[in-house]
Amino acid sequence: MIVFDPSTPGIQATLDEVFARQESAQFGTGRYQFLFKPGAYHGLNAQIGFYTSVSGLGLSPDDTTIHGDVTVDAGWFDGNATQNFWRSAENLALVPVSGTNRWAVAQAAPFRRMHIRGGLNLAPAGYGWASGGYIADSRIDGTVGPYSQQQWYTRDSSVGGWTNAVWNMVFSGVEGAPAQSFPDPPYTTLATTPLSREKPFLYLDGDRYRVFLPALRTNARGVTWGNGTPRGTSLPLDRFYVARPGDSAATLNQALEQGLNLLLTPGIYHVDRPIRVNRPNTVVLGLGYATLIPDNGATALAVADVDGVRLAGFLIDAGRVNSPVLLEIGPRGSSRSHAANPITVQDVFIRIGGAGPGKATTSMVVNARHTLIDHTWVWRADHGDGVGWETNRCDYGVVVNGHDVLATGLFVEHFNKYDVQWNGERGRTVFFQNEKAYDAPNQAAIQNGSLKGYAAYKVGDHVTTHEGWGMGSYCYYNVDPTIVQHHGFAAPNRPGVRFHHLLVVSLSGHGQYECVINDTGSPTSGTQTVPSKVVSYP
Repeated sequence: MIVFDPSTPGIQATLDEVFARQESAQFGTGRYQFLFKPGAYHGLNAQIGFYTSVSGLGLSPDDTTIHGDVTVDAGWFDGNATQNFWRSAENLALVPVSGTNRWAVAQAAPFRRMHIRGGLNLAPAGYGWASGGYIADSRIDGTVGPYSQQQWYTRDSSVGGWTNAVWNMVFSGVEGAPAQSFPDPPYTTLATTPLSREKPFLYLDGDRYRVFLPALRTNARGVTWGNGTPRGTSLPLDRFYVARPGDSAATLNQALEQGLNLLLTPGIYHVDRPIRVNRPNTVVLGLGYATLIPDNGATALAVADVDGVRLAGFLIDAGRVNSPVLLEIGPRGSSRSHAANPITVQDVFIRIGGAGPGKATTSMVVNARHTLIDHTWVWRADHGDGVGWETNRCDYGVVVNGHDVLATGLFVEHFNKYDVQWNGERGRTVFFQNEKAYDAPNQAAIQNGSLKGYAAYKVGDHVTTHEGWGMGSYCYYNVDPTIVQHHGFAAPNRPGVRFHHLLVVSLSGHGQYECVINDTGSPTSGTQTVPSKVVSYP
């Protein structure tokens, strides 16, 4: 963790030094959190590389103003931004030098609680490929230009304008969002977000650190800040165990048993047993992409069937020994109502392979009712080290068994079977992005009984009520481009199960889809990467 105040000398040099280490360190072990104390900073360009977070320490973004830029570009990858993962910006006001700030990111790169006094460009210089992305609780005074971004989700924010859409642009609770117009242009616009609760964040109250816990909002629209003190509660830092890399799971569990919350400082944490969150309203907050690696087939973290737990801001990286589950939200059979105070999972990312061999059966299981999943990227690696159909095998990405679960910003990719399997009743998803596993060796390897391939998003056959908005699945079968995927989405055909604005895309003709959902929707064809879309189902 690196803390600045306006009088700190050499801020730009420090930023540049870290960026030089992290610019291309996609699977490296460095983890960094920059914290800017309230005040005004001038002439900075904070270039943000892998596993780097930059945050203000005010209660409001406007308490910490950078006259300069917080930049993500793609020079390290020849102008291709599709691998600009695992970085974040939060709780800052920016006055961009050129009038527009560039934030050309891919998945797992949230832009939260930001105030841009100008415009925001989401594409790399040269407007190469880009595959993001997520904005929440932010105000962009000028225009947002996604340009080459394939898809994007923006929640509970305010924008001065939005230039274009490629495949799937989704907005919920966004002032200034473009009107709904799917399929052309593919804008999905919900006036409000059904349920939201912003991510906890570290801030300074005078000279004392505290963690702010924003309040739950229903049918939210616009930002939570800017009109007096934000709604929520605040915890002093002495209510947290400040964890450091090298702390064992036993040490972390002992702190939790003593009634403390966890603040995970940047670094790598090997855990030989689950971190067990059993107390209602516990906060586990990571900084700088703190990373949990389960050893010996353990579950990395398990939450009891209790109210109000908040998990935020960390990465789980599968270990070499297969873990049946990497993240468990509620034990099997959880049944308590958490409607008034749900468990929230925000900016919690999961990876299987890439940094080395890793295996799991299921990445995330959600058994607890009313859980709110707000921005996750659950990713079986398609490149890096320890990557292969069996080498980093993981059959299921996210399995939802609990009822009344809401996902806002669900990114799940490359699993050997179902990427998302939703068995609970009354589930809702606002924005879904998926790629099917690239590395299926042949058609037989993905055969699902009589069906060609496993759906990216499968709603259980018994489910009577479910709803989704703005959802896309893409295929790029680069080992066997002749593979056919029957559909991207599978769900019971009954009135209570409804989808709005679905699409499937064959990337350059590497595999094809026969349908979009069930047996509905036109097939993809050729090499032109043109989506096949369904406006509503049934």
